[in-house]
This record gives sequence, C-alpha cells and structure tokens, in this order.
Amino acid sequence: MNHQELAYLADRYRTTLRLAVYVSRRLDGVTGLSTTALSILNMVAREGLRVGVIAENLGVRVPSATEQVGRLERAGLVARGGDPADARAVVVRRTPAGDAAAADANRRRNARMVDAFGALAPEELEALRAALPAMDKINERLHAATNHKEHIA
Repeated sequence: MNHQELAYLADRYRTTLRLAVYVSRRLDGVTGLSTTALSILNMVAREGLRVGVIAENLGVRVPSATEQVGRLERAGLVARGGDPADARAVVVRRTPAGDAAAADANRRRNARMVDAFGALAPEELEALRAALPAMDKINERLHAATNHKEHIA
C-alpha cells in the first residue's frame, strides 16, 4: 500500500474514532454519567492513575481534570490515595460505588451498541470482529509512542 492510501486510511480511522466519541456522548443521557466522568471511571478501574495522566488522556489541563475528579470524589465514585511507587504522588482510584456506577453505565451503553449492531448483516459483523485486533494494535502503537507506562482505558 502506498503513502497516499495509508494517509486515506489514517483519515478514515480518525474520522471514525471522532464520530464514535460523538455517538458515545449522545448515550450519556441513558447512563446518567457524562462522557468525561465515565472516561475517568474507566481509566482508574485497575490500579488507578495520577491526575496529570488523567488530564493528558482527556486532552485537558490538570486543573480541569482535578475539578472532574473532585466531582467524582464528592459523589463517592473515586478516592484519592497514595502511590505505592512514589510517596509524594496521589493516585485516583475507583471506589466500590464507582465500580457499580461504571458497570451500570457501560452495560447501558453496550446494550445500545448491541441494538445498533442488529442493523448489520452477518458479514458486516464478522468484518467488525476481524477489524478489532488491528484497531487494538494501532491504538497500542500510538499509545506506546507517547512513552507512558500508564494505561488508557
């Protein structure tokens, strides 16, 4: 494949991702959590993240991420705690209530997606299934290029 074809694919991929974000935001009324809130809850699901990493993942400045984390903390969905790797750092982690809220919101969004997938023909569903590993590989490569040890979820 030549450079022009790769550039076309890159543009289509980015457009598809951007539209997916727009569609995801429209599902927020169903979940009760904003896209940003659910994104943060999903990001900190495992070992937690520093606010600076959350900000970078969201594409916002640290004060904006701090404000979002504060809202989630006041709602009892996240808690701030020490970083075992660095005593000076603070890590944001999901609480059990945050686990439940994220699971509910993700389940509702997935149900809406399942409904949308019902409009696809079997061969389109198979094409989607076949494309997901390649999409994962692209995302992993782009993430690795940022040299972060932290995960993006």
